[in-house]
Amino acid sequence: MNINLFTSQVKKVFCQWFNYTWRILLIGIVFSLCLIFLFGCQGIRQKDDKLIHLTLWQAINPPAHREIFEKLVDKFNQTHSDIQVESIFEPEPNLPKILTSVVANVPPDILSFHPEYTGQFVELGAIRPLEDWLDKLPLKSDIRPNLLEEMQLDGHIWSVPMHTSNIGIFYRPKLFEAAGITEIPKTWDELRQVAKKLTIDRNGDRRPEQYGILLPLGKGGWTVISWLPFLYSAKGEIVTNNRPNLTNAGAIAALKFWQDLIKDGSVLLSAPERGYEEDAFIAGRVAMQITGPWTLIMKSDVDHQVLPIPAGVRPATVTGTGNFFVMKTTPAREQAALKFLEYVLSEEFQTQWTMGTGFLPVTFTSAQSKAYQQFINEKPVLKVFFEQMPVAYSQPIIAGYSRLSDSLGRAIEATLLGESAEKALKIAQERLELIWDGK
Repeated sequence: MNINLFTSQVKKVFCQWFNYTWRILLIGIVFSLCLIFLFGCQGIRQKDDKLIHLTLWQAINPPAHREIFEKLVDKFNQTHSDIQVESIFEPEPNLPKILTSVVANVPPDILSFHPEYTGQFVELGAIRPLEDWLDKLPLKSDIRPNLLEEMQLDGHIWSVPMHTSNIGIFYRPKLFEAAGITEIPKTWDELRQVAKKLTIDRNGDRRPEQYGILLPLGKGGWTVISWLPFLYSAKGEIVTNNRPNLTNAGAIAALKFWQDLIKDGSVLLSAPERGYEEDAFIAGRVAMQITGPWTLIMKSDVDHQVLPIPAGVRPATVTGTGNFFVMKTTPAREQAALKFLEYVLSEEFQTQWTMGTGFLPVTFTSAQSKAYQQFINEKPVLKVFFEQMPVAYSQPIIAGYSRLSDSLGRAIEATLLGESAEKALKIAQERLELIWDGK
């Protein structure tokens, strides 16, 4: 045999054997590593089975407030070895994402959102009723009674408040003094007279350089919520028996009052849908502005104070509350979420959160605590909102409220632009009745 041919064949056989052996060995190594990894993962999973990870969606702003919240969540995680809450920031508007997550069956475990969407979530079957949990706790009687209204719908409790606030009227004390006003207005008639005195045309061109009050032009949510204190003060309503009711005497009176202020020439209307902006107030173009303690006015250098909403038939304002919902997931995850909600209602959370942010406590225990009482007594502007809480009423939370609010906003806008209050509300009511049952 040719020695070169023999050598070549030997090499070929050897290479085939080596490659086969190496592949088997490599496969064995990979398989062994996979087994080690899988067993390791199984060990981790067994350990994680005792730890429930919850996701919480929130849209807390500004970042300084979000940082306070994150620290409070960290405290909860440190004291609960069986539950870990992951707080995830979801910038607004995030309603479409929330609804998509529900339809796709991948919702968060806990959702921080506006209570006026409660009815919509209930219709979707997205949230868990809470009365079986809350009714057993002494915490329920610790929550401000007027906040229970926006927690309850159709005989069930659907959410828990994280914080609350309300709306008042900020004013410029120096402008009041310059106009000879020594007492703040306590009634609608007094507010109207004060607004007239504060409206000043210095050069006689019939275009005042200073107006008494800013009213929010637009049909959006800010216009509606700014007007609701006057509705409630007139003992009006916009929902009766879970149906729209915009043509009652109180609603008409409240809208007529805003129109009267305009007829007096005392009103500066905001830019459309920009009624929350404070520029005109800070610049001194208006002496009064309807808003809440979250306003940047409180951080500005201009002189400012706040007065309660003057009374029509009764003193009243509207709440601005942020609530937590427990989404429907699994019994174990829902029970873990309820533990977090119990923490949210604790004196520790409520006091630290509200003192750090300027919101108001939702529980009496926190509001009456020594730490919070000392804090609020050192904040005269915030104290006005605190003392106004007992007469604060909530927005409706029925399903379809967004459509109701939109129609109401259109009626308010039309009235501010010259339509009669009765006609504007009648048109809005008729529009709602056409679509309501098919909403």
